[in-house]
Amino acid sequence: MRKEKGFSLIELLIVVAIILIIAAIAVPNLLRSRMAANESSAAASLRTIATANVTYSSTYGIGYAGALTAMSPSTAPTSAASDLLDAVLSAAAPVKSGYSFQYVPSVAAPTSATPNPSFSVSATPVGPGSSGTSTFCTDQTNVVGRNTTGAATTATGTGCAFGVTTPM
Repeated sequence: MRKEKGFSLIELLIVVAIILIIAAIAVPNLLRSRMAANESSAAASLRTIATANVTYSSTYGIGYAGALTAMSPSTAPTSAASDLLDAVLSAAAPVKSGYSFQYVPSVAAPTSATPNPSFSVSATPVGPGSSGTSTFCTDQTNVVGRNTTGAATTATGTGCAFGVTTPM
């Protein structure tokens, strides 16, 4: 009588069941890690925008930028395209790492006669609960506020308007 080599059906089912149990444990942790990475990216992007705005203000002498597009990439920087932000963040309505950004200046078209004294920018998750849970906001102070309640953030041009904030 020849002895057959290989796995029995029961052994294969046990291995598949073990793999499924491990996957059921690992997937939620992976999703939480991705949300944490998205939130960290959103806060860092807000700091980048605020820092670029300070550079814009000191370079062109007309206060802060009137729009994110004024800080867009350029080979010959001017106040209309100052080459301070990358193409993703300087878009009219940027979305990066699961967060959408809203930039609101206090003066939309700053000049030397009417400089822009303040701005605010907010980051809201595109898919609340899947791309992130917190909302973020910053202004000319470059202090990033975080709202963990999931309430929408409103950028007002003169500061951030949401309830309980935690400085980051």
